Amino acid sequence: MVSVQNTPGLLKRLQFNRHELAGSFGDIGTDLPLILGMLMATDLRAASVLIVFGVLQILTGLIYGLPMPMQPLKAMAVLIITQHISADVVHAGGWVIGGIMFLLTLTGLLERLVRLIPECVVRGIQFGLGLSLASLALKNYVPAMGTPGYVLAAVGFLGLLAFWNHPRLPAGLVLIALGFAYALISGLPLPEIASGVAFQLPALELPKPDLFWTGLVLLALPQLPLSLSNSVIATEKTVRDLFPERPVGLRKIGFTYAAANLLAPFFGGIPVCHGCGGLAGHYAFGARTGGSVVIYGSFYLVLGLFFSGVLDQVLLVFPKPILGVVLLVESLALLRLIQDQAALPRSLLIALLVGVLALTLPQGYLVGIVTGCVVYYGFKAFGAAASQPTKN
Repeated sequence: MVSVQNTPGLLKRLQFNRHELAGSFGDIGTDLPLILGMLMATDLRAASVLIVFGVLQILTGLIYGLPMPMQPLKAMAVLIITQHISADVVHAGGWVIGGIMFLLTLTGLLERLVRLIPECVVRGIQFGLGLSLASLALKNYVPAMGTPGYVLAAVGFLGLLAFWNHPRLPAGLVLIALGFAYALISGLPLPEIASGVAFQLPALELPKPDLFWTGLVLLALPQLPLSLSNSVIATEKTVRDLFPERPVGLRKIGFTYAAANLLAPFFGGIPVCHGCGGLAGHYAFGARTGGSVVIYGSFYLVLGLFFSGVLDQVLLVFPKPILGVVLLVESLALLRLIQDQAALPRSLLIALLVGVLALTLPQGYLVGIVTGCVVYYGFKAFGAAASQPTKN
């Protein structure tokens, strides 16, 4: 484990070393597939999407000084991919969700909502997301290349275990090096990549207010429950779990979420959020400061500025089974957070219930939060009533 608790000022917030480099790839298994899926399904410009996404990562690393990256908004991303929603509507949805989060934060409603949600329900949300990532890794990523993919994933996972606490060679770097070596052996098209390098900048996009209602209905409303639960509540709790000496306020998370989505569409970027999964992933692979997020953002920035025209070839460096192992580690980092509920059987039961609902149902995070709160406060009310002495 890398400790930065005794280093002063900027060094405590930003470090650039092999551990931060290894941790910087802790969320790539979630982000890359969603970004690629949206680029293939819509008329979004690859250069704009990648550059803006990279800049937002860098700014987040500088602002927080923690390994807390930005992620694509998952519910929105799935809707964009499956319904082939146009870029103009995607940008409208980003402005709307940013505006909603800004108003919730500014008025204090965000903090009031959060205070009503018990810790066991938050743990359930984290557990549900962990189950979702594990399912995605084991069902979609690890089997993607057949038998060679299973072998590659197994070698990668064993490599992680072998180097997990290695003082000089972080396990995350071993995993990424394995992916790169496999890509070279299987025929990474280096000449095509070199010939396709071209400098590009993001294009300016102006708001189209007539699409705001469409963006609200199609994208923002389905996303909002997940954003409140995972992007805000669970992220704030995960920061307190992993960095108890450096807590982050809900208002700060709400305002940076809002600012990112109010600004990104102007330059062709996709809607984004914070997420406890990304934080857990960076942390699990060794990151302890905002340096990992700056490194991660720089990767996307360079990719967008120079390689957006040959994106498919460049990303062969990350075979799907390797991304699956990254996702699996990220999921395990989230699943283990439920352990503090084990001493309280009722709280553990509620957390497990919320996690299963979040995983299995449409709008499962919203259903899980509501159900978990009803069960928690129901137990509390009836338990208090049952403990009162009866009058003769």
